[in-house]
Amino acid sequence: MKPSDPLPADSPLAPPSPAPGRPAIRELPDELISQIAAGEVVERPASVVRELLDNALDAGARRITLRLVAGGVRLICVEDDGVGIARDELALALRRHATSKIGSLHDLETVQTMGFRGEALAAIASVSEMTLLTRTADAAHAWQIDARSGELRAAARTTGTTVEVKELFFSTPARRKFLKSDATELAHCVEAVRRHALARPQVGFEIWHDGRLVEQWRATDDPDRRIADVLGDDFIEHSIVIGPHAWPSGHDSASNLTLQVSGRAGTPDAARSRADHQYAYVNGRHVRDRVLMHAARSAYDDVLHGQRQPAYVLMLQIDPARVDVNVHPTKTEVRFRDSQQVHQSVRRAIESALAAPRAALAAYDASASASAQPSATASSFGTASHTPDTARASQPGVWPARAATQGTLGLQVRDLQALWSPAASADVPAAVVSASRIASPDTPTEAIPTIAGDEWPLGRALAQLQGVYILAENAQGLVVVDMHAAHERIVYERLKQQLGDASISAQPLLIPATFAATAQEIATAEAHGDTLLQLGLELTAFSQRTLAVRSVPTTLAQGDAVALARSVLAELAQHDATDVLARAHNELLATMACHGAVRANRQLTLAEMNALLRQMEATERSDQCNHGRPTWRQISLRELDSLFWRGR
Repeated sequence: MKPSDPLPADSPLAPPSPAPGRPAIRELPDELISQIAAGEVVERPASVVRELLDNALDAGARRITLRLVAGGVRLICVEDDGVGIARDELALALRRHATSKIGSLHDLETVQTMGFRGEALAAIASVSEMTLLTRTADAAHAWQIDARSGELRAAARTTGTTVEVKELFFSTPARRKFLKSDATELAHCVEAVRRHALARPQVGFEIWHDGRLVEQWRATDDPDRRIADVLGDDFIEHSIVIGPHAWPSGHDSASNLTLQVSGRAGTPDAARSRADHQYAYVNGRHVRDRVLMHAARSAYDDVLHGQRQPAYVLMLQIDPARVDVNVHPTKTEVRFRDSQQVHQSVRRAIESALAAPRAALAAYDASASASAQPSATASSFGTASHTPDTARASQPGVWPARAATQGTLGLQVRDLQALWSPAASADVPAAVVSASRIASPDTPTEAIPTIAGDEWPLGRALAQLQGVYILAENAQGLVVVDMHAAHERIVYERLKQQLGDASISAQPLLIPATFAATAQEIATAEAHGDTLLQLGLELTAFSQRTLAVRSVPTTLAQGDAVALARSVLAELAQHDATDVLARAHNELLATMACHGAVRANRQLTLAEMNALLRQMEATERSDQCNHGRPTWRQISLRELDSLFWRGR
């Protein structure tokens, strides 16, 4: 056999032949590999904008200008004043997986830069015509490199970098067909910049489209100013400061590293039909994380109406070693080492911000703007039942500091009758009867402070309208209160304090309800047996693939036991058992509070109306009822004047 002759097919030295009908395995060319990577990184022009902004911010830019043509399809140009790239590193910067941001596994696990994968420039260059112009502070002039040819030449530019991306997807026309109109692509690009701008108030941003200035956000040291510039003054007006709240980031409480939550939470009244004003950041990186989204939504559980979506800007600072950002090439997904703690911390921070009654805030803001001594006005508010962040009264949207004396928020009137009579509904539990009363007969009359009616946050009661609404007068004008909704919230919050974590009563089923369960449902039922019993549910394994429901909550005894069991098991599988238990308790207490609240057409005396107003001022989340409906509305004197054309 000659050396040039092929080896017999049965020879052990012969290479394996491909299976019939299957092509041989071969290594892909570099260009195709880059285009495959581009399919993950570059979805549309906004994806390119996001990646280039990440690089600019990592370079320490203080001003970034974005220029677009045809929604970014024909041209994307990002200019920054960062540190630039050295001439000797330009060619390397365009290669796949070349980066200055990480060099070891430890660097990857503790990464704090926006970019780190080293594939964005190579991926963008594979589907476009890209040039890179840059200059460092110590260079005599700038250098420009063409990503396709590799040609390097001298150019003029100040310190910083300019990246031009032309004719996106010109080499993959099928991808280009999936792009939307220029206006739609422009909107996505603007949103990509908006997400960066909210987290970087100290950086100025400009967006130009077809030679026209579209958006400009100037650098500022005030985060609220940047939020107002980006989302509008209405967002600031209808939102409340979150924190900052800090907790140990690990199970070791002695750890110096903390998990800190801050930002702004939109009021329930400002909730939107779409979840388009929800911005969450982890160490300055915008993310779409299910843990954070669920934590934020659960904080609004009993203050939002229907399927309305809250608005918020949420900033989470956490030890980089406790969060994995290397989950997806787009870097918008993260994975927390202790997701349960993150969920609870975010939920508690937002709940604390939403707890303060906004009637007191509105009265404080109005008084502070009209008086040179706001502390004197604040002292008339008295002691509140809940005072989160009282030391931060000077910050906008934060509940002002309270005086440590008996005042309007702690008022109880001696000779008032109970707003709700136990005889009217004998089937309501005794705890509801107790919680429904708003006055204590043992309170001496000396405890009632002598104070002008217009200094009460919700004012002085004037009358009752159609047995449904209470009309009151305060310094701002007219207050209209839905008395059932308001009292329902008062009873609900009292029940939560009185009953605490008491187990929900269960009703055994005469005939257990069985259903075919998945392996996950059976495992969840076995792992959370004690939690299910606290919820009034008893589930046992009937067979290897069947679960039996032997008891259900008493108040839901007439419902679908199987559907209830499945929904609870699904909740327990996805979320922390403590959260599920708390929500179930609250739903039951909300039902009890609705039965215990004062009904429509119940005639109240002025003293009873005033007592209800004072209770509202002292009750957390009293601006909404348990179902998310508003409990009161303010009608200003200016609005009243406009109804009667006064001043025209």
